[in-house]
Amino acid sequence: MKNVFAQDMKHTTFSWDNIGNITEGRGDLGEDMPVLVYRLMQYTMLDELAKVYGIDRANEHFRNAGYLAGSEFAKNTLDLSLDFNSFLAALQKSLHDLKVGVLRMEAFDPDTGEIVLTVGQDLDCSGLPITNETVCYYDEGFISGILEAYTGKKYDVHEVDCWATGDRVCRFNGSVVAD
Repeated sequence: MKNVFAQDMKHTTFSWDNIGNITEGRGDLGEDMPVLVYRLMQYTMLDELAKVYGIDRANEHFRNAGYLAGSEFAKNTLDLSLDFNSFLAALQKSLHDLKVGVLRMEAFDPDTGEIVLTVGQDLDCSGLPITNETVCYYDEGFISGILEAYTGKKYDVHEVDCWATGDRVCRFNGSVVAD
């Protein structure tokens, strides 16, 4: 049997339009799906990337994919013209409504741009077994992409606390990358 997808499918650069019309396409099933399905895709994909590239490169690919997703998410779903507090409130609401997690800002220095954010009930890791390592590389990139889309400045975001390290929220430190 001939694999039609393998020969006909061509890689295209991601665009928001690639997401398609979910409401139309999913009909009775709707837009929601269990976290189980998301994590099956995420962690099996990470496993395959790690086998080919090693875990550090696989995590880097996940971070880069998260960055692209965060940037596109911000540009296509958020009002980037809002003042900082209004933007943060809109982002919190959006992530909550989409069931991605509960976002909170712990600290922000407007002079340096340094920020500390937490995400509770995180889509990626809440409920994982404790492995004593952070695992939310995709989220690091996602937050970085959102911050850059909003501020116009490149952000370096790293997870410092994670459910997998025994914490009950994921904590991310973000800082502006010097030009």
